[in-house]
Amino acid sequence: MIITVTLNAAIDKTLAVPNFRLGRRHRAVEQTAMAGGKGVNVARALKALGQPVIATGVAGGPTGTRIIEQLTDEAILNDFVRIHEESRTSTAVVDPTSGEQTEINERGPALTEVELELFVDKLLYLAKGAGVCVISGSLPHGVDSGLYARLVEGMRRLGVTTVLDCEGEPLRQATRAQPDVVTPNEVEAEELVGHEFADDEDRRVAVGEMVELGARQAVMTLPDGCLGLLGDDSDATDPRRLLRVTLDPLEPVSAVGSGDAFLAGFVAARYGGRSTEDCLRFAVACGAESTQHFGAGVLDPRGVERLQEEIELKEVGAQSPQVAR
Repeated sequence: MIITVTLNAAIDKTLAVPNFRLGRRHRAVEQTAMAGGKGVNVARALKALGQPVIATGVAGGPTGTRIIEQLTDEAILNDFVRIHEESRTSTAVVDPTSGEQTEINERGPALTEVELELFVDKLLYLAKGAGVCVISGSLPHGVDSGLYARLVEGMRRLGVTTVLDCEGEPLRQATRAQPDVVTPNEVEAEELVGHEFADDEDRRVAVGEMVELGARQAVMTLPDGCLGLLGDDSDATDPRRLLRVTLDPLEPVSAVGSGDAFLAGFVAARYGGRSTEDCLRFAVACGAESTQHFGAGVLDPRGVERLQEEIELKEVGAQSPQVAR
């Protein structure tokens, strides 16, 4: 079983608005509203890929009820803790004429200490039957930034593989807690390692720095694919390697949630015992295929399989000696 954690679940509304301009009145030519938040999006994509997944987190008020009802309608197994404050709504405006997207995310509800501990207890209970736990997205208002680090440590004690996708201080602290994989995008990676990237060499060094900070493996998502430092030097059959995976960008219908689909592809392949190379190829194909649909976490497995044939993968050199562990 794969668990996805979403502590800031939402109803995600996506609008297609041609020639979108601030300060003007527009009409949407297409729209959708669905249960969302990063972990929920990952769960949706995992479900589409035929993987056993359960989505958990917190949900409150009528919006929280709607989130749970929508997940149930999609046949996505879920077990959320109900909280007092209202869950959030997020809005993404996609301009089909330019491909640009604008996202507005509400802050989300605050949790009481009792509600937070109920969630932690639920997660630890669910994890007893899980192989992978995906911890992703933002923390609710007022929750200590070290919570994800605490969850990573709890999963490690239970022998559950942890995959982490967040940003800022929660990412920094959780990376020190030694998750199995961290998967930031380029901007998030810059913040994590503390410097901007001027070129590909900076990106390669940064992936190694993420491992040096505590992550066992690291994958940086990029507009045309990813850069991953995967493997284990203690395993002769799968030594640590730095791999660059690329795919010519597709003309997108909507790129909202493509990073979540990428993450779902990576987790699905890893859970299925596929090779390091296949995990990255499959992840890139899932992320790219999801851009052909309206709605986060929506993808077609048949399209994913076709795209894998177009993906290029190459080893770009070993990490520096100080990173090897």
